[in-house]
Amino acid sequence: MSLTLVNPSVKLSATLTVEIPTLTIEKGQHTIISGLNGSGKSVLAAVLAGEGKVLSGERQSGGRCGWVSVGQQQAVIEAERRKDDADILDVVPVPSTAKEVILDGLTDEQSVTEALNELAGLLGISSLLEREFLALSTGETRKVLLTRELLREPDWLVLDEPFDGLDVETVSRFAQYLDKLSTRCTLIMVVNRVSEIPVWAQRLLFLQNGRIAWQIEGDTLDDTTLQPLRQIMHIQQNVEKLPERDSDCHAPRRSDPNAPLVRLNNGRVAWGDNVVFEQLNWTILPGEHWQVIGPNGSGKTCLLTLITGDNPLCYSNDLNVFGYQRGSGESIWDIKQHLGIISNSLHLQYRVNCSVADVVCSGFYDSIGLYKTPTDRQRLLCREWLVAVGLEQEAKTPFQSLSFGDQRLLLIVRAMVKHPSLLILDEPCNGLDEINRSKVLAMLDLLAREGNTTLLYVNHHSEDKIPAIKNTLNMRDYQPQ
Repeated sequence: MSLTLVNPSVKLSATLTVEIPTLTIEKGQHTIISGLNGSGKSVLAAVLAGEGKVLSGERQSGGRCGWVSVGQQQAVIEAERRKDDADILDVVPVPSTAKEVILDGLTDEQSVTEALNELAGLLGISSLLEREFLALSTGETRKVLLTRELLREPDWLVLDEPFDGLDVETVSRFAQYLDKLSTRCTLIMVVNRVSEIPVWAQRLLFLQNGRIAWQIEGDTLDDTTLQPLRQIMHIQQNVEKLPERDSDCHAPRRSDPNAPLVRLNNGRVAWGDNVVFEQLNWTILPGEHWQVIGPNGSGKTCLLTLITGDNPLCYSNDLNVFGYQRGSGESIWDIKQHLGIISNSLHLQYRVNCSVADVVCSGFYDSIGLYKTPTDRQRLLCREWLVAVGLEQEAKTPFQSLSFGDQRLLLIVRAMVKHPSLLILDEPCNGLDEINRSKVLAMLDLLAREGNTTLLYVNHHSEDKIPAIKNTLNMRDYQPQ
């Protein structure tokens, strides 16, 4: 039994048709797909998983193929959100629970109860099964989709960045589970981090411009075997200077530059009986950079959305942001003019298909899409930012045609363009290859050291350090007893 592509032309969406070279993966030949952002890793994974319509050539597969990816995660979230439009159809929308999403399409739910309980325990979502799917964090929704696919016991399992968004403890348990799973299922994984390549994998495909540039094969992929990949992916990024602030659109100067940016007294977030965190007293001073850590579901993203005003519970907490007491009549723009934001949620929301250059310029106006005419100065600064991240040749390219990693890189730049007073970074490096990750971390550190921007950073990977950040908030300390 094998999984074979014979020069297929595949229509993946209304705007994307791709040509894939001939490729055969044998049963038990666990395969890693690697490459730089924009090289076609996720496209190849989707085609191998059976996504899209084959226009010519062939895709041959023996057995069932499972697939988990960011794109799939976004599609399930969008399908659930469309239920909110049900009132137009004169029906009452009923949100799906995590368990319903997992079991959707299974005809005999009773037969999988034991396996579901085991997987839910492994991934730490046992207590979440009856909660609404859309109420879960990004990491938790990824765990739900992993559970759904694993429950179906596929012969082939395609995992596109399976560890992104998972906390450290879950990554460790899940990696051990995949080790055991590899004895009965052929695994194909898209991996950006060399450290996440399992030693039991036997083949590595390195992509460039949608083609397999070279590959490594062996009984295992150990440190010696992977040395060529490490050399490519660890090019040092020297970032010496960032583009300047725009004189028209930038974070405004505050009347008291030494006053706290954020002050939260006895903070608490709860949804019904579910207490996410409580008794949190926290002050962020200008130039006092913070990293927020904690397991999936501990409230990291909830805390950030309190600050941005995207969480309605900001009004029921004693919260002061940039001198505004939340709930005192301030507008959301009073707050967001000081902020730069990059998060998984924002990436999901940024569905407009304007050009790459316009996405960057939209950061000056805090908009999703560009609805004002940028000044010549802003266009110049936009080009400088694109040069800084190596995307200047894509300035006129539609945003939605970029790879997930390049989209992520662009949204990070968008968050930085106005040199905000507070830059909120919620797992910013998800989807970035090692070279771009090194570049982004260097740019963020430089922005922090310039002194006008305070960083608030959520991250699960200990190697993704920003040297300027000296303070840590552990959300595990504020869990209900």
